[in-house]
Amino acid sequence: MSVARFTAHREIAAPADAAWRLVTDWTAHGRWVPLTTVWVRSGDGGAGTVFVGRSGVGRAAFDDVMEVVRFEPPTATRAGTAGIVHVGRVVLGTAEVQVVPLPGDRCRVRWTEDIALVSRQLSRPLLPALVLGGRLSFGHVLAQVARELEGAAPAPPAG
Repeated sequence: MSVARFTAHREIAAPADAAWRLVTDWTAHGRWVPLTTVWVRSGDGGAGTVFVGRSGVGRAAFDDVMEVVRFEPPTATRAGTAGIVHVGRVVLGTAEVQVVPLPGDRCRVRWTEDIALVSRQLSRPLLPALVLGGRLSFGHVLAQVARELEGAAPAPPAG
């Protein structure tokens, strides 16, 4: 099976625990991914949670069903990692979201996807578009995450 691999990463001026809470709020992803609604089918957000991203318009929409298989929040000295498996009828593969604490209440968020379409006939010719589209869309997602987190950060004292 042909797999599209892409990674997006961004340094964010917010603590790792705040970034972790936001990027693992699975329903929040619907705010950042165009034409997508996300809901949790089962679970509490951690390992074992199944969530669905419905992307598209009308009959051109599809459900991307995902299961959280790893959920390890960050500590002051260790990165947090969430592992996700795409288990739907259209998209297969894995994702890893990592939040790395940095000095000065900053963090780096890295999102890596290895995805393929169930149809091998479609997956192979669409591979370059999936990689480019993935990089662009997840770069946009992380920019939105940063905007939310950095906009929520307290203002520095006047002085």
